[in-house]
Amino acid sequence: MTQEKTIITAEVQPVNGLTLAGRSSSNHWVIMDGKKQVGGNEGGSTPMELVLMAVGGCTGMDVVSILKKMRVEYKDLKISLEADKADEHPKVFTDIRIVYHLWGKDIPLEKVEKAVSLSMEKYCSVSAMIKESVGLSYSVEIHEE
Repeated sequence: MTQEKTIITAEVQPVNGLTLAGRSSSNHWVIMDGKKQVGGNEGGSTPMELVLMAVGGCTGMDVVSILKKMRVEYKDLKISLEADKADEHPKVFTDIRIVYHLWGKDIPLEKVEKAVSLSMEKYCSVSAMIKESVGLSYSVEIHEE
């Protein structure tokens, strides 16, 4: 039995100078832009910022889903991401650091670490692609309330 391929399409078009609008198969638009110093209008996230957010969004969806299945209750979750960029062109990410912050009472650290590990090592397709060329590290911080 042959596995069917999933195809995702996208289109990007100029709006005004370096301001671009992109839309993918889900039909949602995203505005991208550059900094004013390079001719942009600063009206949207840069493509590199969107890559960083994509890592956070992908692993975030996994972690929320896994913690729900584990019946781990928490009040709030925030994923902080920080990336180092190369100084020379192409100015690719060289390292990405991710911190998963959870707020609540009696949150089991070992279950949160397991959920994050499953996401980062098995489920998150974006981080799987990124870590092929970028250093990727992560940690968990529990904030008791």
